[in-house]
Amino acid sequence: MDLRRLRYFLVLAEELNFTRAAHRLHIAQPALSQQIRALEREIGAQLLERGGRSCRLTVVGEVVAREAGELLAHAAASQERIRAAVGGRQGQLRLALTRSARGGPVDALLAAFRTLHPDVDLVVRTGWTAHNITELLAGRLDAAFVRPPLDGEGLECRHIAREELLVAVPAGHRLARERRVTRARIAAEPVILWPRENAPGMHDLITRQLWPDGARIVREEPDDEQLLLSVAAGTGIAPVPEGRARALRIPGVRLKHVTAPMPTVDLALAHRPASTAPALRGLLGLIDTLPGPTAD
Repeated sequence: MDLRRLRYFLVLAEELNFTRAAHRLHIAQPALSQQIRALEREIGAQLLERGGRSCRLTVVGEVVAREAGELLAHAAASQERIRAAVGGRQGQLRLALTRSARGGPVDALLAAFRTLHPDVDLVVRTGWTAHNITELLAGRLDAAFVRPPLDGEGLECRHIAREELLVAVPAGHRLARERRVTRARIAAEPVILWPRENAPGMHDLITRQLWPDGARIVREEPDDEQLLLSVAAGTGIAPVPEGRARALRIPGVRLKHVTAPMPTVDLALAHRPASTAPALRGLLGLIDTLPGPTAD
C-alpha cells in the first residue's frame, strides 16, 4: 500500500474538503483527486461520499483513516530507527577486550561511548588477544581491544593509550624495598607469565624489553589476577601493565617501576577496514579525540 496516498487520504479525512486538503499538501486539487481514486482502487472500496468540493467518510473510509494514522506513525518511527542505525546511534556493537585491558582507559572509553550513544547495545566479552583476533577476522566481532603488535593480517588498529609496564614482586622479596629495579637485578629472577600462544606479539614485546637475554619463566597463569596471586605466594616476579595491576590491588604484591628506558605496552582497537557496523564509526570517532602516544 502506497504510504504517500495514505498520507494524502489522512489529511483529506481531517479536512473533508478537497481544496483545503490540497492546500495543506501543496499539490493541485486534481492531483489529489487522482491519488484518492487510485487508493480506492487499491483497497477495492469507496472511501468517500463526494459532494462537490466537500466530502464525508464512508464506513470503510473511517476504518482506513484510523488505521492509516497508526500505520503512518509506525512507519515514521521505523524510518527514524533506521536512520539512527545508519548513523550509528542505534543497533548493536560487538566488542572483545583483551584480559589486561580491564581497569584501564578502556573502561572510561566505553562509559563515554554509552553516554553519547545510549541506544547502542554494547555486547562485550573478554578473551585473549589471539582468540579475539580469530573471532574478529571471522566476522563474529565488530572490533577488539588488543595489545599490539598483532599477528592478524588485514586489520586496522586505532591507538588508544600507552601504559608503563611494571614489575610485580612479592612483598617479602629483596626488590620490594627498591623504588625502581634495573634489568640486571631482575635478569635471573623466576618469572610468572601467561602462555605465549594467548598473545604472541605482546609476550615477545614484554620479554624483549625486560629480559633481552631471555626470561626464566617458571610458571604460566591464565590471567593477570592469577598471575599476581602467584607473585603474592612467592613463586616469582611478573610484568603487568600499570592500569591492570593497580586495578586488581592484590595483597602481598609490590609494584615496581623499571629504570630507563621505560618499558611500555600499547592498547589499541583493532577492526576490519571494511566493517559495516555503523556504531563502530562512533567509537572510532571517540578514540580520535584521545591524545596520541608520546615519545619515551
